[in-house]
Amino acid sequence: MPHREPHTAPLDLSLLRTFLAVHRSGSFTAAGRLLGLSQPTVTTQMRSLEGQLGRELFERGPRGVLPTSVADELASRVAAPLDALAVVADRGGAEQPPEPVHVAGPAELLCTRVVPALAPLTAQGVRLRVSAGLTDELLDGLRGGRYDLAIATNRPRGRTLTSVPLMDEEFVLVASPAWAERLGPDRVAADGPAALHGAPLVTYSDDLPIARRYWRHVFGVRLTGQAAITVPDLRGVLAAAVAGAGITVLPRYLCLDELASGALVPLLTPEDPPINTAYLTQRPGASDNPHVVLVRERLLRAGRTW
Repeated sequence: MPHREPHTAPLDLSLLRTFLAVHRSGSFTAAGRLLGLSQPTVTTQMRSLEGQLGRELFERGPRGVLPTSVADELASRVAAPLDALAVVADRGGAEQPPEPVHVAGPAELLCTRVVPALAPLTAQGVRLRVSAGLTDELLDGLRGGRYDLAIATNRPRGRTLTSVPLMDEEFVLVASPAWAERLGPDRVAADGPAALHGAPLVTYSDDLPIARRYWRHVFGVRLTGQAAITVPDLRGVLAAAVAGAGITVLPRYLCLDELASGALVPLLTPEDPPINTAYLTQRPGASDNPHVVLVRERLLRAGRTW
């Protein structure tokens, strides 16, 4: 859009509110869902605001829109006042209980760590809606307003989301006692992946993402071959390994009880095991739901122990 002299009239608050939703969500469509507006209405409002400012605010990207430096500066100026105004406006109506907090993340982490950590908050009136999925789709849902908080298995990029480290998960190579005796942990330590040749591999995806990372990080070689069993849930992978299906790589937090009881045996104890950081992610700006803050703080405290 060519540069034009900006109008001197005060900017319309409704346009600024829509602008902030677009800036935070990274999409005209997602902003429309957040505000209850159609995508064409959001587009029209952004063109109107750009006309008033005489500056381009957004550029089209492969997965939405990207803010210009002018948009970033404007967002930094209007975000806090608009958030404060929204809180005042909400309090002006009849007292209503806060909306449920929508939390999303990997199914295994949600069920074994997140839900137990958040369960006591129901005594404070907190309502939870929990969704599971893969990181990319969950982050898209967060940008689109479907979730309040999402746990990502990699650090989100871009300006539309903010994230803080939640926990570090260590990956461990394990098998049932029978397979461990057959393979010999001492032999695995001495011969590396050659000692594991022919052992059935259990994983949650045919492309062996966790196992491939382990092989590359610990053994320094590329993992080849196919899985004997794939289960799209690490809890199923855990169950198959305990039942003697073969070897697998799991997050340590998920198999702590099985390692303690001897139902699973670590095949190797490297000095530098693979570590992956999970991030607690949300849209920038203060939420008008006070329970989102309670859930976020609870997760960050609990995550230190995971």
